[in-house]
Order: sequence, then C-alpha cells, then structure tokens
Amino acid sequence: MQNEKGQGVSHATDSQLPGKVQEKVPAGIEKQVPDALHDTGSNAETGKVSHAIGESKVPQAIQEGLPEKVERMVPEAIHPTGDGK
Repeated sequence: MQNEKGQGVSHATDSQLPGKVQEKVPAGIEKQVPDALHDTGSNAETGKVSHAIGESKVPQAIQEGLPEKVERMVPEAIHPTGDGK
C-alpha cells in the first residue's frame, strides 16, 4: 500500500535496487535515480540523460547521473559528445 509520499510500492518498470529499498524510498527521490539503475521513465523530466553521440566507455548509469557540464568535460575518446575535446 502506498502512502502520501509514494512509499510502499516501487514506481520502476526495471530496477537494480533491492525491492525493499524501492518500497521505502519516497517517489520523488525514486525518480531522481538514473533510469539505467532504476527505470521510472523520469530521465527526460529530471535531465538525467546521456549526451553521448557515440559509443561511450562510461557506464550508462554514470552517464545519466552526471551533470551535462561534467559529462561534456570527459575526453571524446572515452565519452563522445561532439564537443571535440
């Protein structure tokens, strides 16, 4: 049963988080976890998206969790964003 904070159920369609953790975390915080780890379909809303335009050596969850400014600072050979660094 879900309470007013969204606790008690998971809002993910796929997750690497333990079920009990999913149930105890408030829905607002649950949606802040990158979808690569805990897919709530909220990446577009939260800005947690990868800006890579090619194959990246950075794990998807880290790509989604990094702020865009930091993500674009990673060398192109490791994480291609088209910024030419």
